[in-house]
Amino acid sequence: RVFMCGFSLGMEKLVVCPYKRPDALCRLICFPWAGGGTSRFAQWGKFFSSSVEVFTVRLPGRESRFEEPFAKDMATVVNEITSVLLKDFQEKPFAFFGHSFGSYVSFAVALHLKEKYGLEPLHLFLSGAHAPQSEAFLPLKTVCISDVKDAELWNCLESLRGTPVLLHSEDMRKHLLHTVREDLRVLQTLSFEKPEGNVPFTCDLTCFNGSEDKSNDLEAWCDLTTGDTSFYELPGGHLYLLEPSNEIFLTKHISKCIENAGL
Repeated sequence: RVFMCGFSLGMEKLVVCPYKRPDALCRLICFPWAGGGTSRFAQWGKFFSSSVEVFTVRLPGRESRFEEPFAKDMATVVNEITSVLLKDFQEKPFAFFGHSFGSYVSFAVALHLKEKYGLEPLHLFLSGAHAPQSEAFLPLKTVCISDVKDAELWNCLESLRGTPVLLHSEDMRKHLLHTVREDLRVLQTLSFEKPEGNVPFTCDLTCFNGSEDKSNDLEAWCDLTTGDTSFYELPGGHLYLLEPSNEIFLTKHISKCIENAGL
């Protein structure tokens, strides 16, 4: 009983799920971008049929976990997600959707589940991210985050978004910048080298990118699975998925992939 109580508290902290569907055939776990919260993905639940339940992962240092210290590395993030959700991963099929930083978190969790528990997502949906073994990923790992000035980081965030970031106070702006820095620090601790002759996954994999975003090395994701891979470019910049029409395309496409998996 104590364990179950602790589990549900851990779940409540880590996962947002306003559209609960206990009888769903599959869970879609969504992983937000650097500095991102859960509000956008949490609403995705309403776009899916009763056969899909949407969970959105909330990392420490934001929203209701504001008081908690940020995770120090990717292993800490992966261990928390795995320990809280392992029972859920074991009881029914699941798929992952991650955008940008969230793609790397979802990949790291999927890799850990496969290596340690022999579990694999039904489908990996990855968005706006280089494959982790790609040379294009190296600059993200080597930039010295503490050298990047706030103004520079803020301009970068606004350019990625394509519109000014509207925040109500200087404190909120500082917290967003701090959160982005902490997420980038976590990202830099992701280490992955594809073992010779060993493909980590067998699941299908779909990559999405904004047409006006920088060119991400999406093709290299193909080398990480023996399943089918497909690629879609949607109109917009790095945060193309905030456009309602793109959101509808994404959720319809994900629905179709899950339904076609023949659960």
